Amino acid sequence: MKEEQNVICKIEKVLIPTYGIGKPEKNPIFCENRVYQGSSGTVYPHPIIEKIYDEKENKEWLAIYLENKYIKIMILPELGGRVQMAYDKIKKRHFVYYNSVIKPALVGLTGPWISGGIEFNWPQHHRPSTYEPVDYYIEENKDGSIT
Repeated sequence: MKEEQNVICKIEKVLIPTYGIGKPEKNPIFCENRVYQGSSGTVYPHPIIEKIYDEKENKEWLAIYLENKYIKIMILPELGGRVQMAYDKIKKRHFVYYNSVIKPALVGLTGPWISGGIEFNWPQHHRPSTYEPVDYYIEENKDGSIT
């Protein structure tokens, strides 16, 4: 990394207290039987998970940090690419709700969904893949920016 760069991007493992989830349903759900809050309920080919455990354990998650002199952002690609943390370095406070634990609730289209941060919602809120890993690619540009 060049010293004159304005943006830092680093990938590291982080331990986050996490409440476990049950095993996915092994039979596909084809019908629209999970309709709520105006969503279609169609989730195939994603499996349904209908169990959340009451005990938390420290779990290692892959975190991507994007940082400049103003903010620090933590993205969790293993949890749908959600922005888990967004911190204002000038005012020394989180500017997006930061939940320091991963505690799913069964309100997602396929079951587990977590509060806090920012999630990508398509094709509707609490999308079917909200608790699934996503691919990512980091690009460093000549002007010092990182995407």
